[in-house]
Amino acid sequence: MRAQNSATRSTPIAVGDPATAVSSRAAPLASSPASPASPASPTGPAGPAPARHPRRATPPDSPAAPAAPAAPARRAALRTRGARGGTMLACLGVVAFSLTFPATAWGLESFGPWSFVAVRSVLAAAIAGAFLLAARAPLPARRHWPGLAVVAGGVVVGYPLLTTLALTTATTSHAAVVVGLLPLTTAALSALRTGVRPSRRFWAAAVAGAAVVLGFTLAQSGGSLSAGDGYLFAALLACAAGYTEGGRLARDLPGWQVIGWALVACLPLNLAGAAVGLAYEPVHLGVLGVAGLLWAAAGSTFLGLYVWYRGMAEIGAPRASQLQLAQPLLTLLWSVALLGEQLSPAAPAAACAVLVCIAVTQRAQSG
Repeated sequence: MRAQNSATRSTPIAVGDPATAVSSRAAPLASSPASPASPASPTGPAGPAPARHPRRATPPDSPAAPAAPAAPARRAALRTRGARGGTMLACLGVVAFSLTFPATAWGLESFGPWSFVAVRSVLAAAIAGAFLLAARAPLPARRHWPGLAVVAGGVVVGYPLLTTLALTTATTSHAAVVVGLLPLTTAALSALRTGVRPSRRFWAAAVAGAAVVLGFTLAQSGGSLSAGDGYLFAALLACAAGYTEGGRLARDLPGWQVIGWALVACLPLNLAGAAVGLAYEPVHLGVLGVAGLLWAAAGSTFLGLYVWYRGMAEIGAPRASQLQLAQPLLTLLWSVALLGEQLSPAAPAAACAVLVCIAVTQRAQSG
């Protein structure tokens, strides 16, 4: 009887580490061949072996596990919150971009087109480099550099240079004619690049919004085309390619690092361009010219692209690009307030029509 009690006490309850519990339960079974009369032996005279303890029992008064549908609900709430935040960031980017043409018009009062673009990019690269150093951002992976080259060529060099050259012969309102087509161009390139096929309602609203913006801005410019239209159409393609590739990279890298590394990568080229441009183009420093240069560098090139790429990463390039339908109208408003250009009475109606198109595209499901 004393041996039986000792054997019973030596069998621990299976709690805690499962591996420890399994090994402690296996010890009495291993000794059964050497001691046939052991109580742990299933054929011994002492009767059947005691039942194994369960691995872990759930107490009857333990709190119930959360319902399964709670996790999908939380994920849906997070997606909704992220979509709203991405939309707000993209809208801030559009506001910053809408000031680019008036700021460029101011900058051209003090600088030539080549020196303005080069100095603007050098200042933006200095700001981006300071942020990258302060954050100790690691170098992008090798697979990211081809995409960063597209961003640099399209957004850092191509679009600013081409639009600045166009604005030497065209007004800001005339330049808005082609810029109004940028959302549709970005959505088309994004669909080709990523393989995403937006719905028919999405495309219908996008085309309708682009048509409204095009008709409104053509009416503002008198319906005529200038010699700078070739620059503007080329700028459209360059900018759309940069936006599409930047939005894809912003899924792996923070948005500010995408534009930051693109600016830093172009710094040697822009330094050389600034030296040549300042040497061959006249410079007449003025308050408006310096203000336009600073905004184009800090506001449009760095801050605007930073929030824009973050917004695109949240809501996708096709939907984010449709928010730019409001950019030409905002540019026209800034042109009236800052440059003294005249605005027709059709502006409120066109603004309402564009806002309707934006609302439709935001609700449309991507295919």
